[in-house]
Amino acid sequence: MLYDHTDYLRCLPPAWQARATIPPETDCWAWRGMQVHIARVRRPQAPARLMILHGAGGHAGALWPAAALAAEIGYDVLVPDLPGYGRTRVPRPGAVRYPDWVACVADLLRAEQARDDRPLVLVGASMGGLLAYSAAARAGGVAHLVVTCLLDPRDRVVWSALSPLVGRWSLGLMKASARLTDPLRLPIRWLTPMQRIANDPRLSQLCCTDERGGGGRIALGFLRTWLGSSPEVEPEAFTAAPVVLAHPADDRWTPASLSLRFFERIAAPKRYLPLLGAGHFPVEEPGISQLQALFAELFAGFVQA
Repeated sequence: MLYDHTDYLRCLPPAWQARATIPPETDCWAWRGMQVHIARVRRPQAPARLMILHGAGGHAGALWPAAALAAEIGYDVLVPDLPGYGRTRVPRPGAVRYPDWVACVADLLRAEQARDDRPLVLVGASMGGLLAYSAAARAGGVAHLVVTCLLDPRDRVVWSALSPLVGRWSLGLMKASARLTDPLRLPIRWLTPMQRIANDPRLSQLCCTDERGGGGRIALGFLRTWLGSSPEVEPEAFTAAPVVLAHPADDRWTPASLSLRFFERIAAPKRYLPLLGAGHFPVEEPGISQLQALFAELFAGFVQA
């Protein structure tokens, strides 16, 4: 099934559905032979911009509820579909690797900064949290970094949480068979317990059957290169931006303890904000109100600056 942002908006609490009414504008950005789709709300007079990054199994439409709520506050908003997901056109989907994601986001940050010098809040959801961290460290120019997770793939505890199957594999074996297995694209649900992505059964089913996201396929080479990757800089050396870990407190897939192992080592100014009552895909109260309040707090700081 193919779903769009309106399907995900229906999973918000009714009061928030009534507020998240701003539709996305479609934009495309040419990068390395790909046409990267970007969902936007353009507000030329806004004092700040906000970019949201999805993780594996997500896309711009899935994250549009958060984007629309940020736009309602007043942000100029953009949400890219990373290569392999959403509406981004990729000539060879089986050739996409995790370092491509880091390079893509870092280059997009540089391109956005070159054309618009307003401060930018970078938000990373799920696996997009550490992606946002690495891209910010590489490209710079980020005013604030907000992440729902910080999953360091070097931590084997993270492996077992994300996928019991992958946790039993040897990374060495994956490397040894890379030439044969890297291009293979398997359903994401075969490799990870995608049903845990949301505590709301309706939202979980939506994510697991959405062919643009969690219902699609992932190249084993992407998985291998993520499992074997390292953050752009060690957390003790990260000073690119203040960090807020807004981790869902009722995350039944990647508990906060996994993210805190990395977060507590970050050198930059930081804050931990548990999103109460919220699952890995945070749409529940009061967590969603806390996230909206955080976006509003940061926005108010730009207005006063």
